[in-house]
Amino acid sequence: MTETQGRARYKGWRGLFAAFAQPGAVVMLFLGLASGLPFLLVGNTLSAWLKESGVDYGAIGVASFVTFAYNFKFVWAPAVDKVRLPLFCRLGQRRGWLMFALLLLAVGLFGMAMMPPAESLQRFLGMTLLAAFAGATVDIVVDAYRVEIAPPEAQGALAATYTLGYRLGLIAGGAGILIVADALGWQKGYMAICALLLIPVATVLVAREPEHRVRERVPFAVAVQEGFIGPFRDFFARYGVGLALGLLLFVALFRLPDQMLGVMAYPFYLDAGFSKTQIAEVSKVYGVIVGILGALLGGWAVTRFDMRRLLVISAIGVALSNMLYLLMAQNPGQTWAFVATLSGDNFAQGFAGPVLVAFMSGLVNRRFTATQYALLSALANLPGKLLGGFSGFLVKDSGYTALFVVSTASIVPTLIVLAILWRGLPAPAAIEE
Repeated sequence: MTETQGRARYKGWRGLFAAFAQPGAVVMLFLGLASGLPFLLVGNTLSAWLKESGVDYGAIGVASFVTFAYNFKFVWAPAVDKVRLPLFCRLGQRRGWLMFALLLLAVGLFGMAMMPPAESLQRFLGMTLLAAFAGATVDIVVDAYRVEIAPPEAQGALAATYTLGYRLGLIAGGAGILIVADALGWQKGYMAICALLLIPVATVLVAREPEHRVRERVPFAVAVQEGFIGPFRDFFARYGVGLALGLLLFVALFRLPDQMLGVMAYPFYLDAGFSKTQIAEVSKVYGVIVGILGALLGGWAVTRFDMRRLLVISAIGVALSNMLYLLMAQNPGQTWAFVATLSGDNFAQGFAGPVLVAFMSGLVNRRFTATQYALLSALANLPGKLLGGFSGFLVKDSGYTALFVVSTASIVPTLIVLAILWRGLPAPAAIEE
C-alpha cells in the first residue's frame, strides 16, 4: 500500500470505522482502560476522600503533587525503551513493562485501601505516590504501544479508540469508586478497583508484541547515550532549537485551564450540595459519555481538517467551558445546572483529547517512541498540575469564582505561542528511522 493510499484509507467516517476494525483496536480499548483507571484515583477522586477525612483545602491542593509522577515520567521512559525486565522478558519489551506496571499499580491501590488518610496521611500519600508512579508507567508503555502498532496516518482515528477505553477507565475510577464509597466506604471501593486490573492484565497476555529493537549487552556509556541523550538530541535536531522549544512550550500550556480547575472540582461539587452518588451519576457517568462523544468527533475531525485550526478550536473550547462552572456556582444544588456545566466541559475536553494525541504522535521518532511521547504528554500536564496544586489556596482566599475566571484566562499564553508557531507548525506524521 502506498503512502497516499494509506492516508486515504483513514479519511472521514470510513477512516474512523477502519480504525475500530484494526486487529489492535480491541487491545487498545482495554489498554486505554488501564491508562484511565488510576488517573482519578490518585487525583480528583482522591481529593474527595481527603475532604471527607477532614483534610483542609490547602493540604488537599498540596496532596495533588503526588500526581507529578505523570509529569516527570519522561525521566524513566528511556528505561522503558531500552531496558529489558528479566522477570517479564518472555512477554517482550512493551508487554513485559506493561505487566510490571499493572502489578505495581495493584500494590499501590491496595496499599491506599489498607492505609487510609484518617490513620496516617503520610503513609497514605506514600502508597498514593507508588500508585501514581505505576499509573504513569502504564501511560508510557501504552502510548508507545499505540504509536508502534498503527501506521502514522491512522494515529488520529486510533486515538479515538484509545480514548474510548480511557474514558471507560475514568468512569470506573470516578463514578464506580464514588458509588461503592457511598455504599461501602472508600477502602472497599479501592479494593474493588484492584479487581478491575485483571482485564488489562489478561489483555497483555493475549496482545501481540510490536516490533521494537533493544540492543543486548551494550556498554553503560552507550546505553546512556542511546536511551537518555539520543531521544532529546534527535527531537531538537529534527525541528531546530527554536521550533523544538516552541513546540514543547505549546504542548505544556495546552491543557492549562483544564488542569488548573481539575484538582478542586470534587470539593466544589461537594460544596455545591451534591452527594457522592449524584456526582458519580452526573460527572462520571453522564459526563464521561458526553466526553466519549466529543472524543469520537475529535478523532473524526483529525482525519478531515487542518491540525492547526483544530488546535485553536480545542484550546478555546476547553478554556471557555470553565466559565460554565459559574452557572453551577450561582445555582447550588440544582441538577440542571450541574448537567449543563458538565455537558460543555466534558464535550470540550473529549474533543480536544484526540486532537492533542494525534498532534503529539506526529512529532515523535519511532526509534524513541516511549521517551519522546512521554516527554510531550508529561509536559501537557506539568504547568497546570503545578498551578493546580495551589488552587486550593486561591479558593480559600478568593472563592471558587476567582478560580474559574483565572483558569479560563490562562489559555491566552497558549494562543500567543500557537500564533508565533503557526507557519512553522509541522504536519502530524510520525517519523521512523
